[in-house]
Formats: sequence, structure tokens, C-alpha cells
Amino acid sequence: MGYVISIVNMKGGVGKTTLTVNVATSLAKDHGLRVLIVDLDTQINATLSLMPPLQFAHLKKENRTLKQLINQVIQPNAQSIIPIENIIQRNICKVNGFDLLPGDIELYNDFLLAAILYAQTHQNQQDFDKNWNTLEDSLVRTVLQPVMKSYDLILLDFPPGDNLLTRSGLVASSFYLMPAKPEPLSVVGMGILEGHIKKLKQSDRTNINLLGIVFSSLGHATTMAAKVKNRVSSEFGEDKIFSTEIPTNVAVAKAVDEFQPVVLTEPNSSGAKAFTDLTKELLQRLPTRLSKTRSEG
Repeated sequence: MGYVISIVNMKGGVGKTTLTVNVATSLAKDHGLRVLIVDLDTQINATLSLMPPLQFAHLKKENRTLKQLINQVIQPNAQSIIPIENIIQRNICKVNGFDLLPGDIELYNDFLLAAILYAQTHQNQQDFDKNWNTLEDSLVRTVLQPVMKSYDLILLDFPPGDNLLTRSGLVASSFYLMPAKPEPLSVVGMGILEGHIKKLKQSDRTNINLLGIVFSSLGHATTMAAKVKNRVSSEFGEDKIFSTEIPTNVAVAKAVDEFQPVVLTEPNSSGAKAFTDLTKELLQRLPTRLSKTRSEG
């Protein structure tokens, strides 16, 4: 069994999805690992980075998205069951071993989930609190459990902000990686995330560990950027900062319009080379037995 890794920052616009998509592709293409992306964001940016909107619309019409799997956990008797194996899209972008669990623009928000659970517990507050905590701890794990042994790495692409699905994803993960920009608000998002993870650990709900922090370049040197990086290094430790930075690169944006990762569309671009180097560095931070599973096979 491999590992589940959360790609997460409570601040939006820091490059979570682009990092997730390109690192996952490189893990499969360059290192022969079996990789699954799980799109937990209702903006479905990861999904639409890897397939055209019409293809997604077809999957949604057939209920072959993450929403169906969440429905089956929350209301197991409400509809017919579709196995996760029939929802996962295989060999995305024609890369062997690279799979996608498509997201959905209509995932439950916390208020709707609370209403459903409250009704199920017959408006008993004590039962509701217990069921809510159980759902947080088990939702993502339950969705992924049937395929956990099929992958070396499962990468979770998160929305910004805090909700039940975010917390459930963190609880289900062995590691987390924080994309960031060297800007004050990006660091605020990191601090909020660390606070949430600290609470989860204090209540013995997770043993998740930080793999590191990946900075995206602003495209030019600034005093502010240097101060932010120094602050993050002092708070988290210099060893937690990835040496590879992701540059500002037009090829990355162009690749999104082609519904493919830049490591496939323009592998010689500065952006693609950075993601390739980042992937190698990521593998060095993971247990040796994982990074050698397929390359030695």
C-alpha cells in the first residue's frame, strides 16, 4: 500500500492544482509509479486540467464523479451503487499508471451535510455530534478504501478554506505538502492550516506529517519575497523548504488550455523542468521503499 498526500494551503491561488497535476504526471511517466489524483475542489480545476469540459459533462450525467461516491457513504440506501473502480478515469493523457477520480461542482457543503445527519439522528444532538466526527474521520478513507492498495501514491487536490471534506482528506493522509507564494497572505493560509492540523493531532485523529513547502516564483526578486521566505524557513525549518521553485512560465498556462500537464505539452520549458525536478525531490523525501517500488521492478 502506498501513501495519501494532501496538496493543501488554506489560501487560494498558490498553485495547488498545477503542482498536483504535473507532479502526478511526472511520478507516473518518469518514475513508473501508480498514481491517482482525487479532485476535492468544487471548482474542479484538476479535473478540467486533464479532460475537456464535454468529457466531464458526460461523466457527470452518468454520475461518475466524486459526488456519487460521497452520496454512497452519506446515504448508502438512497441510490444504486457505482463502484469507485467504475468512476476512476484510467491512464489520463495516455500516461500509463496515471488515473483521476473526477471532482464535481455540486459537492455537499457543511450546512447541507449537517441537515442530512441531523435528520438521520432524529434531532438528537449527542448522536449528531458523534456522527459528525465519525463522518469527518471516515469519509475520504471510506471512498478510497477499495483502491488504496492499487496505487503507490494518491494525491488529494484541495479547495482553499476549511470544510468537512478538507478535514476528512487531511485525516486520511500520511503526508501533506504546502504550495505557497512568497507573499504575506500565502503565509497566513499556511498558518491557518497548521492550526487545523495541530488540533487534529491533539485529538489523536491523524498522524499526518509535513513533507515540505514549495514556493512559486514571483518572476522577480523582491525584498518582501525574501522576508517571507526567511520567516517561513525560521518557523518550519530550512529542511522543510523544497529547493526547487516553480517559475512563472507561460507554457504552464497554455497547457491548461490543452487539458494536459505542461510536463507533457512542453517538457523542455522552464515550468516543466521545474516540476520534473520537484518530483525527484519529493521522492527523496518519501520512504525509500516507495520510490523504488516500481523503478526496481
